[in-house]
Amino acid sequence: MRVLKKLDLLIIRAFIGPFIATFFITLFVLVLQFFWLYIDDIVGKGVDMGTVARLILYVSATLVPLALPLAVLLSSIMTFGNLGETFELIAIKSAGIPLLRFMRPLLVISIGICYIAFLFNNYIIPVANLKMNTLKYDIIVSKPAFDIKEGVFYDKIEGYVIKIGKKEKDDSTIRNVVIYEQNSSGQQDNIIIADSGKMLVTPDKHSLVFVLQNGWTYQEGRGERMSTTTEFIRMGFREYRKVLDLSSFKLNRTDDSAFRSNYQMLTMKELGKDIDSLKKLLSVYQDRSAQSFTIGLHFPKYMDTTGWDTVEKAPKITSKFLLAQAKPYKDTTKPKPPPASATTKTTKDHKAAAPPPAPPIRFADYLPDSTRTTVLERSINTISSIKSNLDQPFYLYDAQQNDLRVHRIAWHEKLTLSVACLVMFLIGAPLGSIIRKGGIGLPLVFAVIFFVIFFLLNNFGKKFVKEDVLSPFAGMWMATYVLTPIGLFLVYKALHDSQLFNKEYYFRLIRAVRKLINRGRDPQKTNMKVTRVPVNP
Repeated sequence: MRVLKKLDLLIIRAFIGPFIATFFITLFVLVLQFFWLYIDDIVGKGVDMGTVARLILYVSATLVPLALPLAVLLSSIMTFGNLGETFELIAIKSAGIPLLRFMRPLLVISIGICYIAFLFNNYIIPVANLKMNTLKYDIIVSKPAFDIKEGVFYDKIEGYVIKIGKKEKDDSTIRNVVIYEQNSSGQQDNIIIADSGKMLVTPDKHSLVFVLQNGWTYQEGRGERMSTTTEFIRMGFREYRKVLDLSSFKLNRTDDSAFRSNYQMLTMKELGKDIDSLKKLLSVYQDRSAQSFTIGLHFPKYMDTTGWDTVEKAPKITSKFLLAQAKPYKDTTKPKPPPASATTKTTKDHKAAAPPPAPPIRFADYLPDSTRTTVLERSINTISSIKSNLDQPFYLYDAQQNDLRVHRIAWHEKLTLSVACLVMFLIGAPLGSIIRKGGIGLPLVFAVIFFVIFFLLNNFGKKFVKEDVLSPFAGMWMATYVLTPIGLFLVYKALHDSQLFNKEYYFRLIRAVRKLINRGRDPQKTNMKVTRVPVNP
């Protein structure tokens, strides 16, 4: 009993180190992928380091459920691969301890990781998604950082267009300054032109101050535009101070309630309530559509009083029935005798051929000619009005159906990403005992292959559910019920010391196949006996 406890501690200690290392490496790679996608929306916005650190924290929290399965897979392969490479695995088996016994402590740890992942998905991920999406929205919609370049018209400050001819090395002394002040009344813009000056930003970064020297201001005063009565004011100055507001460049904080109702910010309990509400709303849409459909049609109210039920139960007269009842055409006129030069080959061509059958009777054929056009036009108008009345409910119903599907996807995803940790362990542990290679080389290759398979199956299933190709259960659990049999197969192979990934086994197999092929090509050599003839000296 004491030896088994030491064995459990040995395996757990061998697992914890690679698990922590691979978890943070995987999380770092996934965070880099996020910033690779949104780098253009973040860079150049003047975001401070504190805001960037908060964004990294929120993004890391949202990516933990995806990093845990890969960390469990890679660390389990490395753990059992190291034990097999140092022959500790063989020593444990020679002591009579089966594979499942020394897999048991890591199996318990994997189940614990699954439970932690579920709690993380259900309680922490909704809050992290809410904070991350709110902060990401504020950064994306904010204006680029204040940066006026030489010789370029800068129009990011609302109401002004600024052009600076040259900036000195101190980045505050400017020359050949032109400032256009846009007039909201629609009159001529006010213009400020100066030879030189200073450009300073206040310490609170709320205002931009121009201290201009040796210039002119041009203003259009009262009067009608494009007329001789319009006032035009020109004023020279030696020093002029102009203050511009920079509050629009500040990162505005959006309230979290703006994104609170999104399905990504809800727990399983809240998702269940929303799913029930959406189902009730869909049933209301169906009832309204059926009601609007029956209002546009007038004949259903006469169905019980005119014997329409008996007509519906009667056999239908279809085109196939009419064609079956059609009689062959008989020509009563006597055919003319063929000419004398005709041969016997043309006798078959002179047989009476039946004309094509008459087209099936339509509903319009039962209508009198005087009312046929009127009835058809009214029918078309009625159908068109019903279709137009059903278009808007259809779009609303389709939108609610899509909303219901994404809510179900979010509900199942909280479970599938948690169970994925156990599935990855069932693949990684026997795979490491089979390949018997530690380190980061070969285990990383197998881990990436199986994780890519899991990632693709998970994304394909999610896409199929969104497009209503598969049910939420079948689509979201696709990766689980595809990879679980593979894991059980690897466990079976590891229990029987399989040579599934042994290169020498495949070399021997290829040699045996080549020998069989050569024997099949030249069967005479296989049956031929070689006799040795002694040679006399």
